[in-house]
Amino acid sequence: MNSIWSDFTEYIVNNYANSTKIVEVGVGKVLEPSDILRDMLKTTLINTVDIYPANDTVLKDDITHPTDSIYVDADLIYSIRPPEELQKTIFDLGLKYNTDIIIKPLFTEEINYNLQTKLKLVNYKKTAFYIYKNE
Repeated sequence: MNSIWSDFTEYIVNNYANSTKIVEVGVGKVLEPSDILRDMLKTTLINTVDIYPANDTVLKDDITHPTDSIYVDADLIYSIRPPEELQKTIFDLGLKYNTDIIIKPLFTEEINYNLQTKLKLVNYKKTAFYIYKNE
């Protein structure tokens, strides 16, 4: 596995190998991370979600009015480069479904100011992201 997503997906594989379900929200057209996870976590359901699905493998959902069946029993909800105005909604989604949350903003962006004390910055190899552990 040698891609720009290697370190990010490696972290998820190493920490969520026993998960039954992982959900990526706001997937857009970048399907490589979820494809890598599907390949590496064969027994884990990987749901990809977007309000405007890029293809038939992406579930259509509005995270401001989520469809419960997509998220219930998920061990992790993550989002790559979500707009700052949706980061709080993603965080609330994780709280609602009692799951861990990973938000990976653009390299040049900070996490939403209101979330800075709730999420922990993780520097894993050559990638950085914010995580909330539901304990």
